[in-house]
Amino acid sequence: QVQLVESGGGSVQAGGSLTLSCVISGSTGASFHMGWFRQAPGKAREGVVTRSKDGRTYYADSVKGRFTISQDTTKNTLNLQMNSLKPEDTGMYYCAADSYPRSVATMSSLSPGGWTYWGQGTQVTVSS
Repeated sequence: QVQLVESGGGSVQAGGSLTLSCVISGSTGASFHMGWFRQAPGKAREGVVTRSKDGRTYYADSVKGRFTISQDTTKNTLNLQMNSLKPEDTGMYYCAADSYPRSVATMSSLSPGGWTYWGQGTQVTVSS
């Protein structure tokens, strides 16, 4: 059973930084498409960044140049370095994974639909 556990959320002031981590367990020998998504109160879940199995990465325009995804395959960990945080980055951040085929169009769309595995989320709060 694949499980995703996020950590690293917290409260920071605008301009600050946080690093989120997502540990994947129960995935011996499998490879996954991965992604980070977020949901602000009263809003729909939105894609932040996705990474395909072959390493192609797609960022939301709102985070380009500020957020960086990285993957440590030896530790089965997906990280999200978030710099220059803004109040509008506030929300619950979720890690997602999928071992089934996903097209380039689907991955680049950053859609939260159709992902097989989700973590429980970690809260990020950015104050002005």
